[in-house]
Amino acid sequence: MSYRQILIILTLLLPCTLPIEAQNGIRIWEGTNVDASDVTLTEYPPKGENKHIAVIICPGGSYCWRDMKSEGKDVALWLSKHGITAFVIRYRVQGIFQFITHSRLIIKGNQHPDMISDLQRAIQYVRDNAQTYNVDADKIGVIGFSAGGHLAMSAGEMFSTDFLGMLGIEPTSSLRPDFVGLLYPVVTFTEKCTHGRSRRALLGELGQYNRTLRDSLSLEKHVAADCPPVFLVNCKDDPTVDYHNSELLDSALTAHGVRHKYIQYQTGGHGFGASSRKGTEECRQWKDEFLKWLDELFTVVR
Repeated sequence: MSYRQILIILTLLLPCTLPIEAQNGIRIWEGTNVDASDVTLTEYPPKGENKHIAVIICPGGSYCWRDMKSEGKDVALWLSKHGITAFVIRYRVQGIFQFITHSRLIIKGNQHPDMISDLQRAIQYVRDNAQTYNVDADKIGVIGFSAGGHLAMSAGEMFSTDFLGMLGIEPTSSLRPDFVGLLYPVVTFTEKCTHGRSRRALLGELGQYNRTLRDSLSLEKHVAADCPPVFLVNCKDDPTVDYHNSELLDSALTAHGVRHKYIQYQTGGHGFGASSRKGTEECRQWKDEFLKWLDELFTVVR
């Protein structure tokens, strides 16, 4: 059996092996006309009765899959341990089978704007239900890893574009995240350092060649002065997403006067998330730095 055949079989079996929290999460599109029942939001509440900061976590995976462990659950457990209400979003992705077979040449499948619609819906849901989850409606941010970082920053740049309105949903609360955290993010779809797999997965089999579409989703080109504060981390030795992606975004944030903190580690590679084993001791410092950064923005109750 070939490697390609094994991947296809594993993809077909994947729905049967989803973790319990993914199966039992909050189905944020329930009650709407959007057919996306597999999109869920899983809450990890902290201890304490005071209103908490909330963070919606976007795991990475090249917009093809999601790392729900190191960049999902592990991050959520760490945040909740430090007094922050965490939500892991299981947003729509291309899918491994679709990636291998190029099936979206025939069937549209998942592609932009499905992913940003999911995240906007999650922000709306958490903000509208802030009292239920004991969070401060003015302290709701997003954090993303790799392609999930592209998604998180898209929410920070595109909040004035109401993707929900296009689906017949009229949000009454702001879709703007109050802060954005980015770990080794995919940023550009036009420069030489583009992460091609993420571009293809997000834009589609044909859309990936559309110059206008690629430009519209290249984050370094659409930073505005009203962008929320950004925490940005990457590693110089990243073998997956070229480190120049983060440098492009840092330059754009600086040029537009957006409050942000950029840390570039020399070692750590890619995909370490909140793992205590992946990456290096150097890059794992990002967790302490992120908490310090949040302390500068808000008073975090721990």
